[in-house]
Amino acid sequence: MKGRTIALDHTNGREAAALMVNGKLDDLLVDAQDVPRPGAIFRGICDRPIKGQGGMMLRLPEGEAAFLRQGKGLKPGQAVLVQVTGYADEGKAVPVTDRVLFKSRYAIVTPGKPGLNVSRQISDDVVRDRILEAAHKVHDGSHGIILRSSCAEVPGEEIADDIVAMTDLAHAVLADAKGTEPEVLTEGDGPHLLAWREWTDAADVVTEQGCFESLGVLDQLERLSGALVPLSDGSMYVEPTRALVTVDVNTGNDTSPAAALKANLAASRALPRALRLRGLGGQIAVDFVSISKAHRKQVEQSLRAAFKADPIETSLVGWTQMGLFELQRKRERLPLKGLL
Repeated sequence: MKGRTIALDHTNGREAAALMVNGKLDDLLVDAQDVPRPGAIFRGICDRPIKGQGGMMLRLPEGEAAFLRQGKGLKPGQAVLVQVTGYADEGKAVPVTDRVLFKSRYAIVTPGKPGLNVSRQISDDVVRDRILEAAHKVHDGSHGIILRSSCAEVPGEEIADDIVAMTDLAHAVLADAKGTEPEVLTEGDGPHLLAWREWTDAADVVTEQGCFESLGVLDQLERLSGALVPLSDGSMYVEPTRALVTVDVNTGNDTSPAAALKANLAASRALPRALRLRGLGGQIAVDFVSISKAHRKQVEQSLRAAFKADPIETSLVGWTQMGLFELQRKRERLPLKGLL
């Protein structure tokens, strides 16, 4: 199966979306159902400050607790508009921010930050001018607008409609920000809407019930339940623990002088996909095959190139004294193993 295919279906009673590239599962979104989705917007009520951290604990609906990292100037009992930024570890508060964004396929509305900006990925001046012209026709100046790279290939009318829809939503939510009780203002996008919003490259879209089975998605999901990730050179094992995610890279049967570097480069290219499909984030420690410090630079360059194309924010921390490579990855998804 050549090309890109987006499959929209349900698995284990949960809404799910799969992105297939040349028949290989490249990305997967599964609805968590019982926890707040990243992107959901709440009216939270300040509960108590966290001394020493400058943060504030908030009350959300149904007794849910949230943590706002920057709580300076807030007082207990005060209402504040917040947006969920990711999933919390078990037993911890939901991470939120007060920098609320309204994100769609073509436009991002940024309340409190006026201006009209076009993605830097669009470098053609003619294309940029066409996009800005469409945006200026409907931009009322009340909020800032960021025009995404997906605007490059679509008619101006579609861009304008998207801006109007997101601006109207922003007005409605901001008008409902005040109150004395916590409230859900938007629930966040589910997998099918997220797929439409984020997977913007040309693709065939399949929506028939049972398409996960007919397209081979279920078979590939079953293989993700194991830790082994076969590589073009060697293999690696990706295993989550309570504290962090461990990755072990092996050369296999190859005993040539170049085996270690080849396995490490293959692992660095495959690591973003392996983490993305398994829904793993937080602290990650990679035990690469032992190599010289000169070769470490090659591996680090390969990692940076690989994660640059990954949609989930990941910080490459660097090498430890024991030769491990550490990463910090945003928890935008729940572990696949717990969902399926």
